[in-house]
Amino acid sequence: MTRTTEPQTTAPELELIRRVAPLGVPAAAVAFLAGALIHGANAGWSAAIGVSIVTLNLVAHGLSMAWAARTSLTAVYAVGLGGFVVRLGAIVAIMFGLNRLAWFSPLAFGLAVVPTTILSLVYEMKLIASGVGRELQLPGGSRA
Repeated sequence: MTRTTEPQTTAPELELIRRVAPLGVPAAAVAFLAGALIHGANAGWSAAIGVSIVTLNLVAHGLSMAWAARTSLTAVYAVGLGGFVVRLGAIVAIMFGLNRLAWFSPLAFGLAVVPTTILSLVYEMKLIASGVGRELQLPGGSRA
């Protein structure tokens, strides 16, 4: 894949990370406060960890897609499909690992992970609709 040298100078995947990653810290703080107010500090920490993991998952997705876009279309497909399964498996494995700790609340973790994932996908779609990635060009002269 090649990228044009039009207005956007950053790869769209990296632009996504630049815009979304800073929202992870305040979102984790809100999740902590909500969990702590509803069910105590342990639930707050579990919710904050859930939001942090979703944010790290989004960063891993952006970095892996940026690498794949510089490599080949086959790499984009492999990372897009295979990477989803790997990252989802990592979230589940982390949850099961944390569940061994006495203070961890899988309910608070899940109640933070699911809406945070949905909100991050909605924000990603909003960025794409606003033109992030418009300059992406596929091999053969086709515009994405």
